[in-house]
Amino acid sequence: MTERHEANPRVEKLFVDRWSPRAFDGSEIPQADLDVIFEAAGWAPSAFNAQPWTFLYARRGDANWDRFLSLLVEFNQGWAKDASVLVFVVSDTQMRSEKGNSDNHSHSFDAGAAWAQMALQATAMGYHAHGMTGVDFARAVTELGIPADHRLEAAVAIGKQAPKEKLPDYLQEREVPSGRKAIGEFAKAGNFG
Repeated sequence: MTERHEANPRVEKLFVDRWSPRAFDGSEIPQADLDVIFEAAGWAPSAFNAQPWTFLYARRGDANWDRFLSLLVEFNQGWAKDASVLVFVVSDTQMRSEKGNSDNHSHSFDAGAAWAQMALQATAMGYHAHGMTGVDFARAVTELGIPADHRLEAAVAIGKQAPKEKLPDYLQEREVPSGRKAIGEFAKAGNFG
């Protein structure tokens, strides 16, 4: 893999500035700010405008915080404990209409678009969002009461970035934006092979 660390100057700066730190300062996020982040996510495109995403969240220190944190794998609990908000992204696997339900092929794709917009809006407002799949998925589905016709996609930690020195030594060196694959590695004219 060839990693790029510099973006074409024509790429919107917000996309380049967005990254997933692990060092959060533990500050409270005003509900009004969180609502704007969620609303931006809600403007994501989706097949037939089904908007198949649900965001289950806990704010730091509220009645759900410890329970939500406990649904992450131990490694992620170690740093996500200092985030302001923990979010579980859930997608509806069904396309629902008056005529009945059918499988929604793009539920994960659409929920991913919403997550991306959530992360970008957080960045635009001076926060950071770190998506993760280090989740005890089976336990989380049960604990959060997620219906069988929905899919738990991922968790997200949102908060204000703290200095990397807040992290254990072994994570401090990793607390930098990641490089990206060269375009030729993921954009192919014609067939896959």
